[in-house]
Amino acid sequence: MRKTKLWVKIIFPMIVFCILASLSMPISDAAYTPPFKTLRIGLFFNTTVLPSANLQNVSGLGSGFEFGYYNSSRNFVTIGAWTNENAITMSMDRNMTWHPGAGGGAGEFREGTQGPIVLGCFHIKLNAYYETFEQAAAAAEAYSDSFVKYDSEWFYVMIGQYTTRAEAESVASSRGLTGSLVDAGTANTIVVVKTGTNQILFEFDYGTTRFFGVRPIPINDETPETWFRGFRYTGGFQYARRGGELITVVNYVDTEDYVKGILPYEMNNTWPMEALKAQAVTARTYAHASLNTHSSYGFDLCTTEHCQVYLGRALANERTDRAVDETANMFVTFEGELARTFYASSNGGASENIENVWFDAMPHLIGVIDPYEADVAARIPSYSWTITYTPQQLTQRLQSRGVNCSTIVSMAVSAYTTTGNVLSVTVRDSNGRSFTFTRREQLSSMLGVRTQRFNIGNVAHEPGSIFANDPAQVLDADSQLFAIDAEGNAVAVPNGPMYAITESGAVEIISGDSGGSSSGSDNGMINGLFTIRGTGNGHNVGMSQWGAYSMAEYHGMDFVDIIKFYYTGVEVG
Repeated sequence: MRKTKLWVKIIFPMIVFCILASLSMPISDAAYTPPFKTLRIGLFFNTTVLPSANLQNVSGLGSGFEFGYYNSSRNFVTIGAWTNENAITMSMDRNMTWHPGAGGGAGEFREGTQGPIVLGCFHIKLNAYYETFEQAAAAAEAYSDSFVKYDSEWFYVMIGQYTTRAEAESVASSRGLTGSLVDAGTANTIVVVKTGTNQILFEFDYGTTRFFGVRPIPINDETPETWFRGFRYTGGFQYARRGGELITVVNYVDTEDYVKGILPYEMNNTWPMEALKAQAVTARTYAHASLNTHSSYGFDLCTTEHCQVYLGRALANERTDRAVDETANMFVTFEGELARTFYASSNGGASENIENVWFDAMPHLIGVIDPYEADVAARIPSYSWTITYTPQQLTQRLQSRGVNCSTIVSMAVSAYTTTGNVLSVTVRDSNGRSFTFTRREQLSSMLGVRTQRFNIGNVAHEPGSIFANDPAQVLDADSQLFAIDAEGNAVAVPNGPMYAITESGAVEIISGDSGGSSSGSDNGMINGLFTIRGTGNGHNVGMSQWGAYSMAEYHGMDFVDIIKFYYTGVEVG
C-alpha cells in the first residue's frame, strides 16, 4: 500500500511536468503531408523527345537494372525482369542504326538501316507464353539469339532482329520454328539493348495503359545513381512513346533527392547554410504546389527555369545535401495550405504583389521593400542595367510585337505600385496615339526590362508612403494631389493644372496636365535616346535569392526568418 502511494506521488508530478512541457513546446500550423513522396520530372518531352535513351550505373552506386512500370501511386511495380548489364539503351522498335557520340561521348540509335550496327524491328515470336520472366528466360536459353518480351501480363520468347518481314519469315522457316509468327512490335513497344550493340536484352509493350519503367539495382544499402545524358540522377526512369512516336523520358525521384538535385543549380553550393536551407524549403514547397504542371506529358515538372532547374547530383556537395537533410519534409504553408513559393535571383530593391506581375492576388505574395540586396549589390552579376533605344529602334520593336504605332516620340511610367515598382508604361507616337503596357509579360516583351524596378529618362521615383499629420492618413500621392484643410485633414484636389504665386506675384504652373516635368526629361529621352535604367534580375515575386544570401551572411537571420520576410503570413514546418 505504501509502495502504491509512493508510486502515485512520483508519477503524478511527472505527468504534470509532461503536460506542461508539451504545452510549452511550439506547435506549428505549417505541418503538411504531401499526397506523394515521389515526383515525376520530365527530362525529355514534347520537342525534345528521343529516338533512344542510354542509362549507365554510376560505378559503385548500382549494379544492373530491374524492369517494370510505375502505378498511379507513383510506386515502381516490378515484373520480375532484370539485367546485369551496367549500360543499357532504350529504343523504339523500328529499324535503327547506332550512331557513336562525338568525341567518344554516348551515342544513340536513329532510324535507318545504313551502318555497322543495325537494330532490326522484325522478330520471330514463339507461340508459347509464360507467367514469369524466369520461365521465359529458361526457355530462351535454347536459342543463342533470343530475348524475352513482356506483352500485356505475359512473357514470350523472341528470336533475332531483322530489317524486313520477309527475312524474319525465311529464318523462321529454315530453322523449323513452326507455330511462330513475325512480330514487329507496336507503336508503344520499347526495346532494351546493350549500349553500343544490337544485342536485345528485353522488350516491353503494354499499350498506352502502362509505360516501361527502369530502376537501378542498388549495391548493399547505397542509394543508386545513374548516368543519363551526362548527368547523374537518383531514382528510376519511365519511357513512353506517347502517340506512337519518339520517347518521352521521365525521372521518378524521391522528393528529398529531387531537392538535392535542384539546390546547387538554383543557389551556389558555397552560400551561407541558412540561405541554402531557405532555398531547399521553398523549392520543396514549389514542387509539391506544382504537381501535374505538365500532366499532358505524364509528369509534374520540367528541368528548366520554367519550373525549377534540376540537373541531378553533379554540383551537389556535403553542404547542399545537409541543407536538404536538416529541413527534410518541411514546407511553407498559408492557412494550412501549401504556399506558392516563387523566387528569383534578385528583385532590385523590392518584391511585388503577384497581381501586379502575373495573375490574381494571393495574400501571402505581397510585395515588400527589400533593404538586404543593397549589402551585396556589387556582387550581383548585372544588378544595375541600362537599356537604350533610338525612336526608330523602339518603334520597330513595338511594331514587330503587333503594336500598330507610328514613330514613338515619348515614353513614361504611367503607374507605380506601392513598393515603387513599375506597374505600367505609356508611349505616345507622332500621331498622338498612346499605348500602355502593363505587368511583367508586356513590360518585358515590349521594352526588354529585366525586372519591374526601373526608371525612364531622368524621371526618378522614390517609393515610400506619404501621410498627412497622422501616419494612418496615407495619401496616394502617385495619382492624386491633396491639400490640408483647417482641421488638418487631407482633401483631394481635382486633377488638373496646379499654380503657385512667386515672390514677384507671377503665377506659374507647377504640376498637372501641362505636360511639364519637375524631375527631368518628360519624354523618356536622354541625349536623344529612350533610356531605361533598372536594378535586379527576375520576376519580383517572392524570395530574392541574393537577398536571402545577405540576410544569412550579414544579418544573422535563419531560414525561417528569410522565408517569413518574403512570404506574408506563412508558417514553416
